[in-house]
Amino acid sequence: MPLPTTITPPSLCPAPIFPPNHPHFPPRHQFPPRPIFHRPRMATLSGFIAGSQLVGSSGSGGGGDNEARTLIEYVGGGGVDVGDDLVLLIHHLQYACKKIAALVASPFNSTLGKHTSFAAGAGGSAGGSGRDAPKPLDIVSNEIILSSLRSSGKVAVMASEEDDTPTWIRDDGPFVVVTDPLDGSRNIDASIPTGTIFGIYRRLEELDHLPTEEKALLNSLQTGTRLVASGYVLYSSATIFCTSFGSGTHAFTLDHSTGDFILTHPSLKIPSRGQIYSVNDARYFDWPDGLRLYIDTVRQGKGRYPKKYSARYICSLVADFHRTLLYGGVTMNPRDHLRLVYEANPLSFLVEQAGGKGSDGKYRILSIQPVKLHQRLPLFLGSCEDMEELESYGNVQQKVNPGYEV
Repeated sequence: MPLPTTITPPSLCPAPIFPPNHPHFPPRHQFPPRPIFHRPRMATLSGFIAGSQLVGSSGSGGGGDNEARTLIEYVGGGGVDVGDDLVLLIHHLQYACKKIAALVASPFNSTLGKHTSFAAGAGGSAGGSGRDAPKPLDIVSNEIILSSLRSSGKVAVMASEEDDTPTWIRDDGPFVVVTDPLDGSRNIDASIPTGTIFGIYRRLEELDHLPTEEKALLNSLQTGTRLVASGYVLYSSATIFCTSFGSGTHAFTLDHSTGDFILTHPSLKIPSRGQIYSVNDARYFDWPDGLRLYIDTVRQGKGRYPKKYSARYICSLVADFHRTLLYGGVTMNPRDHLRLVYEANPLSFLVEQAGGKGSDGKYRILSIQPVKLHQRLPLFLGSCEDMEELESYGNVQQKVNPGYEV
């Protein structure tokens, strides 16, 4: 078809469909001038959130109600003052989590599994087998975190779910870090949310005289009551860094336009009761009588709360816990499956700081002394009233796993 010999007047000209250097594109001077928009100081999403009541609410720390605060500003004295050493550690840890977030979202992460070095390295880590064997992204995430902790100069030892033994980093590091670098990694191919979990302790100086391997292990086996800080990073539609330093639980959302984690959920408080339970109830017939009775009761609305509960289960611990923290209820795994050091302790610290409870169905998680680095146990986290009602049924721990590989 021949091109038209005339050009539509500028006021009626449709949106251009040719690149500017195309020979048939109308000359630039024939278009009306492009309007100039002046970007306001807080025109990003974080600016919009910062101007809301959410960040300006009471308990969120110092600073103006209309001023967004970053994670580093918050821990550096804008909300809590945790000391320079811990601020530097958190700075490096958040940098590692940004790299993991980019890796998880990358269209090329599936190619990692084709590298034989990763496949070979995954075979002997942390006692994982079958479904729980480390995946290539687990290994890469582990290396990203270890590298960042080394760079911080503030960590004596790192214990990871992906390693058989703790890694001693430096003798004068004041902190110990335990971590699950990429929880839920087997769900990545289905674009299901994943997360990083971490806990921070102080190095036990009274152990400094011991051999390196021994002091690395004992430093990593501290009870949850000794945690200085803990947190998780959720990799989903948003990247959220949720943490506590012992004075409330606070969540920061990654602003991709600036690269900062912005305070969006100050002083999170889990509702005293929710209306959601989160568990793999395909295992219902393997559960003990107490747990089955509890679930049957609440989903019929015959429990202490006279409304029917709903089931929500993602099979990604960080994602299920994050939803529970916001909306209330209980998230659980009744089997001896979740690791005390890397998952149960850090998340129980967070939920307690938000006003909830963490237990193994009988005992407070933070009071349990770890005896093995990869020790597993049942885990129940949630609203105080829901947790108390659940525990009142007594037998809620699943001790047998027929037809299921641990």
